[in-house]
Amino acid sequence: MQPNQQATNAWRILFLLFLANLFNFFDRTIPAIIIEPIRLEWNLSDLQLGLIGTAFTIVYALAGIPLGRMADTGARRKIMGWGLAAWSGLTALNGMAWNFWSFLLIRMGVGIGEASYAPAANSLIGDLFPAHKRSRAMGLFMLGLPLGLLLAFFTIGAMVQAFGSWRAPFLIAAVPGLILALFLFFIREPVRGAAETTRVSSAPVEKPLRTVLAIRTFWWLVLAGLAFNFAAYACNSFMVPMLQRYFGLGLQDAAMATGVIVGFTGLFGLTLGGWVADKVHQRWANGRLLFAAVSMLVACICTGWALSAGRIDTAVFVGVFSLGWLFSYNFYTCVYTAIQDVIEPRLRATAMALFFAGLYLLGGGLGPLAVGWLSDHYAQAAMHAAGASEMTETFKAVGLHDAMVLIPVALFLTLLALLQAARCFQHDALRMREGLARAVPA
Repeated sequence: MQPNQQATNAWRILFLLFLANLFNFFDRTIPAIIIEPIRLEWNLSDLQLGLIGTAFTIVYALAGIPLGRMADTGARRKIMGWGLAAWSGLTALNGMAWNFWSFLLIRMGVGIGEASYAPAANSLIGDLFPAHKRSRAMGLFMLGLPLGLLLAFFTIGAMVQAFGSWRAPFLIAAVPGLILALFLFFIREPVRGAAETTRVSSAPVEKPLRTVLAIRTFWWLVLAGLAFNFAAYACNSFMVPMLQRYFGLGLQDAAMATGVIVGFTGLFGLTLGGWVADKVHQRWANGRLLFAAVSMLVACICTGWALSAGRIDTAVFVGVFSLGWLFSYNFYTCVYTAIQDVIEPRLRATAMALFFAGLYLLGGGLGPLAVGWLSDHYAQAAMHAAGASEMTETFKAVGLHDAMVLIPVALFLTLLALLQAARCFQHDALRMREGLARAVPA
């Protein structure tokens, strides 16, 4: 394949990967939007609501490791295609759930389907784009996250109102995913390591998991991802009900405000952030990670102030929190590409699967559960402080709002882990390049 043909093919494939990523996050976000109707219909606690997100992410994390190994040794297009078809079909089944436990089990099935996608897609991007273009490519791929969230938060509420049921969005969301799955099967994959300046060996790597886990930068990035995903999933899971309870917004208004916070901001964070990340990487070897650390500081300050300010004007809360979330998106363009700079091409899907296991098992899995538990605890405390004997929606509102202080705390821990990763990045990146040179005979 000629370089110019490869570049053209790369952008076409990236567009398909972006679309699948968009549907991934659209489908994943539906429960967070219709969470209040589900709570009222099945009389659930916030801890049970948090369990919906936690069960999904635990299954996602565990299934991702063997699926990541399959992506390093098999056809990535087939893994992604079958995975997309599976999670789309199960999303439709979610709309037919008859109680809390059936809903929970089907969501776990969706998690297995979605776990097939990210490791294979990230590995494919690493082979399509050279190192100096990867932040921009990764930023465009990850635009599926905010656009998927934005589309979900701006349309799901309207679907619920139009059909008079929270079940309708699940059935509607399955259709485009099933169609796109067909296109993924026809992707022309590049050879592994096609975008590297050094020729890559095709021989299998001995002890792949041990090799990946021996890289110090990778360990710190996993810890950073754990803390970041804790914050992200806590925000995505509970922002809509918090705006409904604490600020008194209706479902559709709360969903659209959340769309601005977690969706609209990503359009700028991932495009401009990816461009800045590539620029600082060209000037400083660990510039991406330092840029990510500074971004986490801004995100921590803005989200912390918005939550600690109490019952401020809703527009002020949304504006300040959105500014912080905009900077938080730099995590994706900086960290995902940094992983590819220290992991050789034959192990990238495996590394991403391990990375996502940490993110989702201990980060995304704990985030909704911890906030849900703390919300119930603070609601009880507010009820006792008021001398009341019965739980009301007012106490639930205070409890959920106060519990979300865990978000800026987690962002600060992300910052600390990124600074540690930046310290050992240059050594590990150099070792990866030297390892590639040794692995291929002259």
